[in-house]
Amino acid sequence: MIGNLKIITTEDGSHSLYNEELKETYHSFHGAFKESIHVFMLYGLDSWVIENPKKKPLRIFEVGFGTGLNAWLTLVWAEQNQIPVLYHSIEPFPLTEDIYSQLNYGDMDDAIFHYKPYLQRLHKADWDKGVIMSEYFNMKKEKTTLDEVVLYPTDVVFYDAFAPSKQPEMWKKEALSKVCNSINPGGIFTTYCATGQLRRDLKELGLEVENLPGPPGKKEMTRGWKK
Repeated sequence: MIGNLKIITTEDGSHSLYNEELKETYHSFHGAFKESIHVFMLYGLDSWVIENPKKKPLRIFEVGFGTGLNAWLTLVWAEQNQIPVLYHSIEPFPLTEDIYSQLNYGDMDDAIFHYKPYLQRLHKADWDKGVIMSEYFNMKKEKTTLDEVVLYPTDVVFYDAFAPSKQPEMWKKEALSKVCNSINPGGIFTTYCATGQLRRDLKELGLEVENLPGPPGKKEMTRGWKK
């Protein structure tokens, strides 16, 4: 245990964190690595490229930098697909090196093992300024909240806040509205969350909402398109 955070191993062998104060994990117990690939890579980035094959660069906004897993997988995706990515993420409570240095995501897949050093580089990168991380991945991570951040026009939103039962303020319509207003036409809002209230709110905010198969251990997830 480090502070109020405990490193745990999920069912696919990848690490996550358990927040003692919130009594909540950063990822699914059924597999952090598989969850991120399913929700944010497959139904986020891959889907966007199918619909927008000629549009570059890709602009992403992430709610919750957390362990850096989504950012790292996106960097790998950008390099493998040779698609420039501008990645904007917020995190009011960044992890300390004694935690993120232990995370094992770089050991999960031999095919992308050579990208392992980038995970710590993402965490060590300066906050609140743009940083060139690789040929195809530029990042700006901000130590701030959704209320305070200034959003840029965005193509894909990774909405990865804690669950509504643990962090209800992040799922209020006012917060969602700020994010949805930043999405470009043809853009995607993707999240692991599958509550009926979320889907109703996204529809009222002008998105076309899909109920999609969830990652391992979860029946459904949610994706919205801005037409």
